[in-house]
Amino acid sequence: MSEATVAASVDNSRRTWLITSAAMGGVGAAAVAVPFVSSFQPSERAKAAGAAVEVDISTLQPGEKRVVEWRGKPVWIMRRSPEQLAALEKVEPQLADPTSERKAYPTPEYAKNRHRSIKPEVFVGVGICTHLGCSPGDKFTPGPQPSLPDDWVGGFLCACHGSTFDLAGRVFKNKPAPDNLEVPPHYYTSDTTLLIGEEKKA
Repeated sequence: MSEATVAASVDNSRRTWLITSAAMGGVGAAAVAVPFVSSFQPSERAKAAGAAVEVDISTLQPGEKRVVEWRGKPVWIMRRSPEQLAALEKVEPQLADPTSERKAYPTPEYAKNRHRSIKPEVFVGVGICTHLGCSPGDKFTPGPQPSLPDDWVGGFLCACHGSTFDLAGRVFKNKPAPDNLEVPPHYYTSDTTLLIGEEKKA
């Protein structure tokens, strides 16, 4: 075999080896890159966490409360009875911010009223205490009870440090919680369907 033939054979082998190595390297790089790039994509759970939540409230009875999750927060939807609505005015002298003027948790304009809601009977609020982030418990029954005043008319109690809120999520005076409960953006898409997490477009 001539020297030229040996050189050509070596070159062909080298070329085949280089092409094979490059191809395998490319496959390996792609295999590594795909999960790496996909790790930058938000998960389905993360996408859902920021999405608006639609809630059918047609079966919600007076005095009942339902809890849904929006952005990882518990959102309360409560249908207040006529008696519970009447109590909102009665407690106003005892409240720290009865007209929702404080700015730490701004109240939407459509909820800057006594009942802090679009429809007077339906309260929509984030169930997280504005003090240290605990979730207050339901204390809807009026009258004297542990950790509550004798003239209690119903509302919410954060048992961690004793903050109390009325049935519109307004904090009582001289409590650790500095602000009323947050009212999330929301609107009605029908008489019985709420969309939580978005404002109604003009």
